[in-house]
Amino acid sequence: MNRGFDIASLHDLTLLRESVALEYKLALGRDGKGALPEDFWPSYSAMANTDGGLIILGVRERKGQFEAVGIEDVAKVRTELFNNLNNRQKVSANLLSDAHVRECCLNGCTLLLVDVPRAPRKLRPVYLTTNPFGHTYRRLNEGDRPMAEEDVKRMLAEQVEDSRDDKILPHYGLDDVDMETFQAYRQVFANREPGHPWNAEPAIAFLQKIGGWRRNRETQEEGLTLAGLLMFGQMHVIQEVLPFYMLDYQERPEARTERRWKDRLTLDGKWSGNLYEFYRKVYLKLTADLKVPFQLEGAERQDETPVHVALREALANVLVHADYSDRASVLVVKRPDMFGFRNPGLMRIPLEVALHGGEPDCRNRNLHKMFRFVGVGEQAGSGIPRIFQGWKSQHWKPPRLYEALTPYNQTLLELRMIDLFPAAVMTDLRARFGERFDALAEEERMALALAASEGTVNHARLCAVSEAHPVELSRALQHLVQAGMLVSQGAGRGVVYFLPWQELPTPDDVFGPLPGGQSFQTFGSSSGLAGSSSGLAGSSSGLAGSSSGLPQPDGDGYWHSDQLSLPVISDLAALSPVLRQQLEQLAAEPRSRKKLKRETMEQVILAVCSGHFITLQALAELVQRQSVSLRNEYLSPMVREKRLNLAFPATPTHERQAYCSNLDAPDKQEGV
Repeated sequence: MNRGFDIASLHDLTLLRESVALEYKLALGRDGKGALPEDFWPSYSAMANTDGGLIILGVRERKGQFEAVGIEDVAKVRTELFNNLNNRQKVSANLLSDAHVRECCLNGCTLLLVDVPRAPRKLRPVYLTTNPFGHTYRRLNEGDRPMAEEDVKRMLAEQVEDSRDDKILPHYGLDDVDMETFQAYRQVFANREPGHPWNAEPAIAFLQKIGGWRRNRETQEEGLTLAGLLMFGQMHVIQEVLPFYMLDYQERPEARTERRWKDRLTLDGKWSGNLYEFYRKVYLKLTADLKVPFQLEGAERQDETPVHVALREALANVLVHADYSDRASVLVVKRPDMFGFRNPGLMRIPLEVALHGGEPDCRNRNLHKMFRFVGVGEQAGSGIPRIFQGWKSQHWKPPRLYEALTPYNQTLLELRMIDLFPAAVMTDLRARFGERFDALAEEERMALALAASEGTVNHARLCAVSEAHPVELSRALQHLVQAGMLVSQGAGRGVVYFLPWQELPTPDDVFGPLPGGQSFQTFGSSSGLAGSSSGLAGSSSGLAGSSSGLPQPDGDGYWHSDQLSLPVISDLAALSPVLRQQLEQLAAEPRSRKKLKRETMEQVILAVCSGHFITLQALAELVQRQSVSLRNEYLSPMVREKRLNLAFPATPTHERQAYCSNLDAPDKQEGV
């Protein structure tokens, strides 16, 4: 958060936008002296349910330009804020104290800064009125979006269930266990603890001791727990209980995003399909050819390096923290340059807390306990720090841990075996920029090195490798742009920076040239870790994306490119029924009416272009308009107004152009 950052100029508001989820709102009231705007509350809910953010009251924003209007009666607005926060008819939870709300003077005007933290799990979802359904919001692509009913239900379940895996499964028992896997586990346990009294216990008693079997003392109901089934069960039985359960390991042959693999382990019926066997098989694959020198401790060679420990922790972490009721799969990817891990479900604690360790909130506590009994997984809360320590020991780029909300809730971890600042990269930058390079601040040189080695750099990536204040990093990036050493594209938290000699992608770069005389329809993707094209979700620095040629759409009909920041919709016919229905609902008005107010059509366009690029042809089909008139009448003006972003800004009128919403633009009416 940005508590303590002094806003001294309107320019500082631009800097803040890169650092934190940010909303600017007027607070004039009917008398012009001050009142809390009604649209404050969806932003409060959305920020609380995502990663927090900053709401600044007393500022007007129009087309990216800021005007300090101020609040005359600040005390009135502050009182109104806290009165409503403590009114359960208005909002479900008050997350704010006096420390979260402070005044700021800008250009002679008094502003009110409201620093909204991420809500703890026990208080999520934070919703408006007394009904969470339809009144719960989430921050998505710089906008406040109503949360889907399925996601609200999942959040409510997370709120009350400390551990998701201790549920007794009626009518499930030892017949549903893969006994070969179970015996292998018992053997490892006995080898580690040869004198342990549990070794003599029969199967059910042993399962009960480790959390795989449970009896309810009140109801006398007993049986296999969800943890027991996940750890040792048979694939088809697990999928009876959890229809979306899927495990996938892919070893990809090249250091780029592609669909091909040279080794794969998935639920194909050739093995048990449970978590313990998946762990044993995959860990061996991950470490089989690990090119890290072994270490000596005294005169003894250590069989495990810090990197081995980090990979073991990462693999265990992805399995014990997964929400197996969610729609995404567990995915582990090995490439020559990196390892990637994805689990369904969002993190239960804020990212900064996870990085420091010590505050565990494991989603599947029994699974975590079972793994620890056989020496897998550290003390709760210490896993992520050990992963980072292992990578730091090799001077590799820091791991990247992040969440993705689309197409499904996911947590992703990227572990790159690349030097933070490769010598060749630094030599090339010095050769190109001369003495100017060495005269730069450390954070500025770091930004250039990241851009050179990864293709682009953004504010979030720079924050991950630097300990400087986020706002100072925004200043560093802007200074490099002003000096002509970086070029920027996008706005707000979506802006990316790249070196001047790097070219923006064109449709032909991404899709390949069209066959002669053939019209553009669908160019698919490999399914990425997150279903988007950033990082593990699909960037050139991630695990997902498109390979050369014409890959196929993922399961939702998105395709991905390592040269674009978001997934792309290019063919409505390729979309999953659920996704297509969602888009058609958003476009219901233009689909049913030929004449619409311009404002209404623009709002529809912004909604259907949110969270992804959509090609001109697909968008025209969706809203049932002619593509040429749609572009001329709506899309081009909205691009000029910076309400829409182009996938290919170098070729704005290309027939394969695609559009996404720039939700930094004022697409909502200003509250008063």
